[in-house]
Amino acid sequence: MQRRINGTALIIAALLATVGALAFPVWSYADRSGTGRDKLAAATVATPYGPLSATDRDFLVKVRLAGLWELPAGQQAIERAPTRAIKDAGDHLVVGHADLDARARDVAAKLGIELPNQPNEQQQGWLRELSAASGREYERKFANLLRNAHGKVFALIAQVRHTTRNSLIRQLATDANQTVLDHITMLEATGLVDFDAIANEAADGTTASPTGPPPPAGGVPTAPDAAQPTGSGTFTSRPSTGPGAPTAVNTDRPAPPADALDTLAPAPS
Repeated sequence: MQRRINGTALIIAALLATVGALAFPVWSYADRSGTGRDKLAAATVATPYGPLSATDRDFLVKVRLAGLWELPAGQQAIERAPTRAIKDAGDHLVVGHADLDARARDVAAKLGIELPNQPNEQQQGWLRELSAASGREYERKFANLLRNAHGKVFALIAQVRHTTRNSLIRQLATDANQTVLDHITMLEATGLVDFDAIANEAADGTTASPTGPPPPAGGVPTAPDAAQPTGSGTFTSRPSTGPGAPTAVNTDRPAPPADALDTLAPAPS
């Protein structure tokens, strides 16, 4: 009898241990810190312009770093001017990043964020790579190094513009979006961008399965109905692009503060 009781007790204890092990991840996860919101809160500081997150600060630094290497790269393209398209792209890089850098430095001063004065090692390497190239090789390197860099920061701009709670960072992201899209457009206009290489690099960095409609089965699909407004009304806005629109993106916007219009720090030779 005693032996039977001991066996029953052992079975009950084992069952309780199993249930406890299964339940542990549930209650321990609910109580532990380190979730996404916890990390966001821990890395965020209050400012007069709204909460400033770690992603916001990273974005501000990246805008500054972009100007520190892309502006001298654009200046170099203007001086070499192997083709008109390369010269025009270089012109947009210089003008756009001088303007964007002034805005970034003004925002950094208001938020108390220290900014770098030199491109990072990778960016310095890109500048050296461009300086060492010549002829058609230079044109290809210029178009693809700059287009790839702009494409990557474009994704960060979208994330920051979507999620930031800081009004200064939100406006800077809006300005950066216009500038970077303009530069992407001008670089692609050179006709030298390797879109296959960009797509393959992006695919190598993700494990997500592609989504979307199935591949075409052949033939011409039935055209869907056009999306049209319903009811009557007077509309004052116009599409941003259309037949006869300029190649470049319209970047007109209020000038940055006058005290922020200093020259960018020179890139290392």
